[in-house]
Amino acid sequence: MSDTLSPCPVCACEYTYAMGELLVCPECAHEWSPAEAAAETAGAAEQESVVKDAVGNILADGDTVSIVKTMKIKGSPQDLKIGTKVRNIRLIEPVNGHDIDAKVDGFGSMKLKSSVVKKV
Repeated sequence: MSDTLSPCPVCACEYTYAMGELLVCPECAHEWSPAEAAAETAGAAEQESVVKDAVGNILADGDTVSIVKTMKIKGSPQDLKIGTKVRNIRLIEPVNGHDIDAKVDGFGSMKLKSSVVKKV
């Protein structure tokens, strides 16, 4: 019976069972509705593909952005100042919250969070 049921979204246990309208995981006791889980995964896939800057503008590859807050750069004696323009950004899969790959003049290649940039 567990062959037709989806695995637990929390712990990935494959021994889920149906209890009325819900699916239940015997290992972590998580309960979920299969219809809601399908809608959440579809909505999450759409949200992941859209990257927004600090003020809500949608970013795309090749955009020019500016830094909205001064940041200390690890291993560098100088800070990345507010208003610094970064050209030709590239959107990447998030790595520790950093979803922009860019080359910053004077600093070189680095990863940035979309929450600290604003589209120009």
